[in-house]
Amino acid sequence: MLINGTCLRNAMISGANNIANNRTAIDDLNIFPVPDGDTGTNMSMTMASGVRALEEIQSEATGEVSKAAASAMLRGARGNSGVILSLLFRGFSQGLEGTDSVDGVALANALGLGVEAAYKAVMKPTEGTILTVARVAYEKGKAAAAIDSDPVYVWSTVCKGAYEALQTTPDLLPVLKKAGVVDAGGKGLCIIFDGMLSVFKDGYLITGQEPAKTTGDQEETDYFRSAAAEFDQDITFTYCTEFIVGRNPDVSMSPLELRAYLETIGDCVVVVDDDEIIKVHVHTESPGLALQEGIKFGQLLTVKVENMKEQHRLAAEANEKAKAKAAAEQAAKLAPTEPTEEIGFVSVAMGDGLISLFQDLGCTHVVSGGQTMNPSTQDIVAAVLATPAKLVYVLPNNKNIIMAAEQAIPLVQDRQIVVLPTRTVPQGLAAMLAFDPDLSQEDCAAQMMEAAHNVSTGQVTYAARDSEYGGFKIKEGDILALENGKLIFTERDFVKAVCKLTRSMIKRDTSFVTLIYGADVSEAQAEEARKYIQGKAGNHVDVTVVNGGQPVYYFMVSVE
Repeated sequence: MLINGTCLRNAMISGANNIANNRTAIDDLNIFPVPDGDTGTNMSMTMASGVRALEEIQSEATGEVSKAAASAMLRGARGNSGVILSLLFRGFSQGLEGTDSVDGVALANALGLGVEAAYKAVMKPTEGTILTVARVAYEKGKAAAAIDSDPVYVWSTVCKGAYEALQTTPDLLPVLKKAGVVDAGGKGLCIIFDGMLSVFKDGYLITGQEPAKTTGDQEETDYFRSAAAEFDQDITFTYCTEFIVGRNPDVSMSPLELRAYLETIGDCVVVVDDDEIIKVHVHTESPGLALQEGIKFGQLLTVKVENMKEQHRLAAEANEKAKAKAAAEQAAKLAPTEPTEEIGFVSVAMGDGLISLFQDLGCTHVVSGGQTMNPSTQDIVAAVLATPAKLVYVLPNNKNIIMAAEQAIPLVQDRQIVVLPTRTVPQGLAAMLAFDPDLSQEDCAAQMMEAAHNVSTGQVTYAARDSEYGGFKIKEGDILALENGKLIFTERDFVKAVCKLTRSMIKRDTSFVTLIYGADVSEAQAEEARKYIQGKAGNHVDVTVVNGGQPVYYFMVSVE
């Protein structure tokens, strides 16, 4: 019994749909309370990239199907969890290369290559993560394949092994045990494997069961989905009808009778009244009947009837035009260019102020992204190809973007990419300031990273969820102060938080402090913080303020 390409295609789509339906639950397993590019979201968006390729492929060969999905997932990988997931499927596709159909032995061996690729890509593999879940799943699947090559039997064992490994993750990572959760990436992988199994079970003997559908209660993987299309199938009635009736004092009927009638001809009924008027809202196919009933209670003072389906159609058209225009503008902005210059720079940042700052420092392109919105590998590749340089330095400026940036290196053939593993925006800015064109590539990269490491980074943000972390009991909405990624204290006021945090970061040898304030901070609040910090730091420390305009972080602090 074998699995063909159609079955494998539907299985992978089913896996993608399964994690899309459960991504919020996986996001909630993240133990660190700051808003971030959550695991479930990143894995779902990575899988969605593969789905787009699978929807276009016509081949029924397992090798071609897996190759198409893996290539698209690698380019669409977001966040560390998404990159590891893409590498698992890349190795998986290499194991199926040249095949038309496969049995359970081939599936297990292919998964083994994926596990090997994922482990190699991580500099210091940590057990108790998605890596452990994938490895144990493969080991169980390989053992099962030695007993029976039936693909359903093997993949069922893979899924069982994955869940067994998932339950051990808290024992391998004490931070998970303390929080009372399992590893989010490992859970996501289990859900993807489960989605694949549902198709293998039901359809592999013929042409493949249709993939599981998304539930519809989750957002699409595109962060910029338009609300205009959100309720396309929810418009039961065509006309939104609103009117106000001036009450006739001689009419003894209750407005409740009007409401009862309107509920027989429509939905979304609202009837509000006082001694003088009755205000009505109803969605219906018969606005005339609604108005006729309203007249029984008095005179019509105002009437408004709108065709909701037509409004929706026009809004959807406008949205599609806007998306097409934005896509065209982005494509023009990031059109590939010939590498005519020697050196160029690409960085990642969010906020108009930060983007302008990196551009002023010499970055040809700044990829929009960071915490809560990790750019994909393809986003970084596009920016590199649009940079007319033979050598392009890439600054991720976020620890969860470094792996995605590194995956861009083998995808670009006509120019060299050097990823400088900057983990924060202040590190990226310091690295750019340390660039010396007279140094060799190796010495220049070393100097830039030395400058990055000499910067202490402070961050003031908010808690996205209730949590117990680092000895703190945290409530959603609390202000969090972090020094070099470590939670130092919580506060209720972000100006007080940045003052307290920065003061604790300043040392005797500190010369420069930069406060980068975000979109939710006023200039006056930033200046208030600067004056306080300057007064406490003394004249030997230069304290400056920059309007970064970044989301999520009220303040980013650079201390040198």
